[in-house]
Amino acid sequence: MTGENAVRLRPPAHTLNERAIGWWRAQLLLLTAVPVVVLVLLGGFIGPARPWLLAGAAAGAVLGLVCTAFLPRWWFTVHRWEVTDDAVYVRTGSFWQEWRIAPMSRIQTVDTVRGPLEQVFRLATVTVTTASAKGALRIEGLDHEVAAALAERLTRITRATPGDAT
Repeated sequence: MTGENAVRLRPPAHTLNERAIGWWRAQLLLLTAVPVVVLVLLGGFIGPARPWLLAGAAAGAVLGLVCTAFLPRWWFTVHRWEVTDDAVYVRTGSFWQEWRIAPMSRIQTVDTVRGPLEQVFRLATVTVTTASAKGALRIEGLDHEVAAALAERLTRITRATPGDAT
């Protein structure tokens, strides 16, 4: 497209809430702790396999702690989102970055979800369901008040946008 209808792609403007770093760290710690504890317990009951199980537990603990220390900060620098009157823009990913754009006319539903761990960190996830085979867009790690305002704004914009969202 040329002229005034041209769309210029640029990184979405908004970052997530910084509490998302702690939320991701808590998730990674939980994901690390469960298998490590299982391996340690099995090592205590299965004598002949003890060295291998305890070595696996130690390796899993080290890997989990390294990931917990570094990945959430990296994710925070990559994840971006933005909503305009025309579309919802989301950029996610670490090694393979994904940019998704959902035109307002394609939005079918807007949901806000707050899991137990998100509630602890006062965060929420906004899910924008579209008529796309790729699935919904998810904006995770938003302050719960920002998420509620965003869901309200998206509902208002999509109601005023012509189209049938199919």
